[in-house]
Amino acid sequence: MSWTQVADLAAAVCILLGALLALIAAIGVVRLPDLLTRMHAATKPQVLGTVLVMTGVALRLRDPGVVGMLALIVLLQMATSVVSSHMVARASFRAGQVRHDLLVVDELSDGPAHEEPRGAP
Repeated sequence: MSWTQVADLAAAVCILLGALLALIAAIGVVRLPDLLTRMHAATKPQVLGTVLVMTGVALRLRDPGVVGMLALIVLLQMATSVVSSHMVARASFRAGQVRHDLLVVDELSDGPAHEEPRGAP
C-alpha cells in the first residue's frame, strides 16, 4: 500500500467516526431529559465530530490551502460552540428553565458559592 492509500483509509475512518459522533449528539439532544444535559450532548461530541470530519477531509484532499481553511473552521467551531452554549445555559438558568432537582452542584443560585455534591461526606 502506498502512503496515499493509507491517507485515504485514515480519511475514511475519521469521516465515519465524526459522522458517528454527530449522530450520537443528535440522539442525545432528542433523548436526554433537561436543557443542560441536552446542551452538553449538543456541544461536546459535535465539536469532536467536526474535528474528525475536517481531519478526514484534510487527509483526503491534501492541499495546503484547503488544510489551512479546515484548521480555521475547527478553531472557530471550538471557540464559538463552547462560548455560545455557556451563554445559553446561563440565560436558561436565569429564566428558570433548568430542573434544579437534577443539578449536583448549583453555583449560580443564591445559596452558598460552592455546595457539596449529593452523597459527599
